[in-house]
Amino acid sequence: MGSFSLPSSFRDLPLPEQVAVATQAALVVFFLFYASARPVFTCALRRFPAFKDENGNPVPVPDSDGDRSVVIGYWFKILVSCCFYVLFLQAVVLGYETVRFVRTEVDAADYSVFYLPSVQALSWLILGLSAFHCKFKALVKFPFLLRLWWFLSFILCLYVGYVDTKGLVGDFFSFNSHMIANYAAFPALAFLCLVSIRGVTGVELHRDHQDLSEPLVAEEEEAGCLKVTPYSEAGLFSLATISWLNPLLSIGVKRPLELRDVPLLAPKDRAKTCYKILNSNWERMKAENPMKHPSLALAIFQSFWKEAAFNAIFAGLNTLVSYVGPYLISYFVDYLSGNVAFPHEGYILASIFFASKLIETLTARQWYLGVDILGMHVRSALTAMVYRKGLRLSSIARQSHTSGEIVNYMAVDVQRVGDFSWYLHDIWMLPLQIILALAILYKNVGIATIATLIATIVSIFVTIPLAKVQEGYQDNLMAAKDERMRKTSECLKNMRILKLQAWEDRFRLMLEEMRSVEMKWLRKALYSQAVITFIFWGSPIFVAVITFATSILLGNQLTAGSVLSALATFRILQEPLRNFPDLVSMIAQTKVSLDRISGYLQQEELQEDATTVVPQGLTNNSIEIKDGEFCWDPPSSRPTLSDIQLKVERGMHVAVCGVVGSGKSSFISSILGEIPKISGEVKISGSVAYVPQSAWIQSGNIEENILFGSPMDKQKYKNGLHACSLKKDLELLLHGDQTIIGDRGINLSGGQKQRVQLARALYQEADIYLLDDPFSAVDAHTGSELFKEYILTALASKTVIYVTHQVEFLPAADKILVLKEGRIIQAGKYEDLLQAGTDFNALVSAHHEAIETMDILEDSAGTVHSGVSSVLLKSCASNIDNMKTETPENEPPSERKAIKEKKKAKRTRRKQLAQEEERERGKVSLKVYLSYMAAAYKGILIPLIVLAQTAFQVLQIASNWWMAWANPQTSGDKPKTSSMVLLVVYMILAFGSSWFVFVRAVLVATFGLAAAQKLFLNMLRTVFRAPMSFFDSTPAGRILNRVSVDQSVVDLDIPFRLGGFAATTIQLLGIVGVMAKVTWQVLLLFVPMAVACLWMQKYYIASSRELVRIVSIQKSPVIHLFGETIAGAATIRGFGQEKRFVKRNLYLLDCFARPFFCSIAAIEWLCLRMELLSTFVFAFCMVLLVSFPHGTIDPSMYPVNSGSNP
Repeated sequence: MGSFSLPSSFRDLPLPEQVAVATQAALVVFFLFYASARPVFTCALRRFPAFKDENGNPVPVPDSDGDRSVVIGYWFKILVSCCFYVLFLQAVVLGYETVRFVRTEVDAADYSVFYLPSVQALSWLILGLSAFHCKFKALVKFPFLLRLWWFLSFILCLYVGYVDTKGLVGDFFSFNSHMIANYAAFPALAFLCLVSIRGVTGVELHRDHQDLSEPLVAEEEEAGCLKVTPYSEAGLFSLATISWLNPLLSIGVKRPLELRDVPLLAPKDRAKTCYKILNSNWERMKAENPMKHPSLALAIFQSFWKEAAFNAIFAGLNTLVSYVGPYLISYFVDYLSGNVAFPHEGYILASIFFASKLIETLTARQWYLGVDILGMHVRSALTAMVYRKGLRLSSIARQSHTSGEIVNYMAVDVQRVGDFSWYLHDIWMLPLQIILALAILYKNVGIATIATLIATIVSIFVTIPLAKVQEGYQDNLMAAKDERMRKTSECLKNMRILKLQAWEDRFRLMLEEMRSVEMKWLRKALYSQAVITFIFWGSPIFVAVITFATSILLGNQLTAGSVLSALATFRILQEPLRNFPDLVSMIAQTKVSLDRISGYLQQEELQEDATTVVPQGLTNNSIEIKDGEFCWDPPSSRPTLSDIQLKVERGMHVAVCGVVGSGKSSFISSILGEIPKISGEVKISGSVAYVPQSAWIQSGNIEENILFGSPMDKQKYKNGLHACSLKKDLELLLHGDQTIIGDRGINLSGGQKQRVQLARALYQEADIYLLDDPFSAVDAHTGSELFKEYILTALASKTVIYVTHQVEFLPAADKILVLKEGRIIQAGKYEDLLQAGTDFNALVSAHHEAIETMDILEDSAGTVHSGVSSVLLKSCASNIDNMKTETPENEPPSERKAIKEKKKAKRTRRKQLAQEEERERGKVSLKVYLSYMAAAYKGILIPLIVLAQTAFQVLQIASNWWMAWANPQTSGDKPKTSSMVLLVVYMILAFGSSWFVFVRAVLVATFGLAAAQKLFLNMLRTVFRAPMSFFDSTPAGRILNRVSVDQSVVDLDIPFRLGGFAATTIQLLGIVGVMAKVTWQVLLLFVPMAVACLWMQKYYIASSRELVRIVSIQKSPVIHLFGETIAGAATIRGFGQEKRFVKRNLYLLDCFARPFFCSIAAIEWLCLRMELLSTFVFAFCMVLLVSFPHGTIDPSMYPVNSGSNP
């Protein structure tokens, strides 16, 4: 060239090189601008820096301390090597082009050959140094700018490589240095693209000070994890790609996840926050109009409408862009047929297809994750409200709501209300989807759309009665399941009696008969579901046939583009047709659940003015009752307690006695405020401790039951054990006070449970002690010792009111109250009441007569007892002597301490009777799947299921291809067959595919029924043949969980999941086959795509599997605490511990919600990446289709791969 012009020489470059040079130059300029401006605008840029981690947060500044070490992994080393490898390639190209330029004549010299290698070399020098610099910053994640730069470089490499390959194949280009360098850089750029997606540097920072990682807050330490989920603070890119979950998934790949690995929920997502919002709206609605029943649905809407509205944006946007493809298919087919409307139409259409599919993928994942989070918030809030209400229910309300019903409100109704979040947007989306579908159809088939509308309405109304029949089967199935579960629970509670009487087989057969009734309804439900599946797949075909027939009768000419556009629209219309009956059924079920919960939340609560708390400095009386009248059933004309007058001074011991049914326990309840007060006044001055007549023991160890939420005080704890005569009992237990109390206190006797209750009350150091017949469950000797050490010694200075039937404990009381028919008929000291005679004297005389009768019986059997007693005394004496020889008194204290420590260590090594529920770790063994598939008919149905699904897929593809091939490609062509043949062949193929779906559904149901029944019978027989030690050490809740929740999964979920897996796999093979038939070049992407999919699935499944297991384990403690609290509500209120138990419930709800939240996010994480991968493959195929010359591709073959998964 004689003169050199930069713009003109740049325009002489090929288009791919122009794009590459412009992109790389822009990134270099942006980087240099940021690097130079950063020192000047540090304060401003700190809020929005160019370099961010994946959460949108600024990259951390390294510490200045030297107590750390940086470990460089192979990942980082390979990455830096790739950067400098690409730099080396560009340097070689630059050197080669320089040599060629020197040897070329000046007039023929081409300066444009230096543009790309020069810019590329500068870019990769910057990238290599920047990546290497991350080592000194000890960054865990690469900055966003670097990752974006690598990703764009890979895309440019693919684009340039595609153009070069196309030119080489068509003999348009010849090999040059740029082309060879691009091909050589492809592996390195592919690795860097993977790095840009992962974002991990491979650099690890280790600190020497381990104490810096120790927990600072006790509550957070209890939660098991100090980190809060990065979801709430994540940046836009991290939220869109769900990459904020990457740290947890990376841990799950290295080792099985535990609860402590799962991060805490953000404060706005925790149960406490959700409960406060919903409860405040509910209470406000009740206060605004006390005469009107508030609407719980409206309260939920007012509490969470912002979340629902924000999520509706994603739902609406997803719905709109999902119809872009069906709308543009006709234009794309016309373009492939050679009808080009404007320049570059194919690339523009491909870009619109790609953009719409990309938006659809991103919005769908945010939509689904959003509704899951919304449902989680509603469930947490409602569960907390139901739990709090259970602590406040009055006695009348408790009579109308059993413990099982209250647990059902939480376990069933709350779950159903939370699940409605999935159907919330369908209320307005279904009409929108139908309107959009009709609009597209009107463009393609004209006035025949009216027939489409009529056929759609008919299809919807046909499914409604079937849905009602299915709902009836489900109701009967649940009723049969409830009856079986009730009998199973009774058998487990009384298994000791069944085994002692050898009744196991009889009751096992009874349960098997009840299972047969359940199987009858399950069989009907599954087979009716198969019919619904057939109608679901047949409805779009029915609508399509009616539409095409009407269009042909009206004389409209159908083209391949209009037919394919209509078929794609029918397939999308399939979703609202299927969802409508589900939506109607779900609305009805949710309304029933809301009404049940609302009715429960409006039940009467305990009277707030039942007792009046008086400060201790204002009165000398601990308890004062004036004109008290109380009744468990207020509408009744006869009160339970009447004319109660009582003053109990501080430090006084009051005994309450009377015949059975005289109102002693009701009297204690009146002081606690448990019994409804009709009239009078009850004043309490001081804190209260309550010991009920029936022992209430929490699950956990003995120490936790005694402490009851209070901090440990060793001396006070030891004194309590001594006063309650528990030391000897703890020595007999293998683990002492750390012994886990089994289900229903199976490893404690009645007397031991009562003494644990007494120790719990004593440890609280209350001012007033209310003891309801505490000595009834212990023997006479232990009772006397308890009375002496506990009431007379430990509670000597406390105010004590104790109910007792033992007359020998009455003389020590400062005052004795004699009750008869709900009235205090006598009050005074023991001697005074004896002298007064009447009822108290009769009570004492009856007691003495009973003792004399027992003495006569003992004398008659004296000889026998004396012989036995002498033997027992001798054996006891020998045991004592042995103990003395083993541990002599003159042994030094140090040796005694060593012996105690050895015993304690030996004790800790022994297993507890009740163990924590175990869970499997690692991948599910292949034997599990094989044993399940062989459980029904030895697996003979599996090949038939695969064959039916394959036939469906072939006929589905053939029906679409037939409609596209037989119709004219453009409006000017002639059809290849007559209209009658067109419709008949399409109906045979389409309805044939639906028939094979029906066959597959019936086979799957048959297989699932047989496998579920066989597994159930084996499990039932195994449980009934288990030794009694198994039932002593295994809580009944775990067994019930297996025969209820897990069995339901085997009945209803697993067979259809396996069927869905087979359907998806066969559909994938069909899609790949069709795509290969259209453009064989797509097979070049199939192998790397398959490898990437398998890698992502393996990466995901390692964490997801453990998260699901943790979720299933964390749900049991919530239900267990619920039932436990309902049973001991009076005791909890008596100690004033309502707030602690509410906090415990909220904590357990968060422990369940943490893994649940991460589990649903992990599902969306995988779906997003798989769909993004398919979207890029789809875009690649579109570009190939557009790039081929017109007429090379049969347009009728383009969309036949757009099948759906049945």
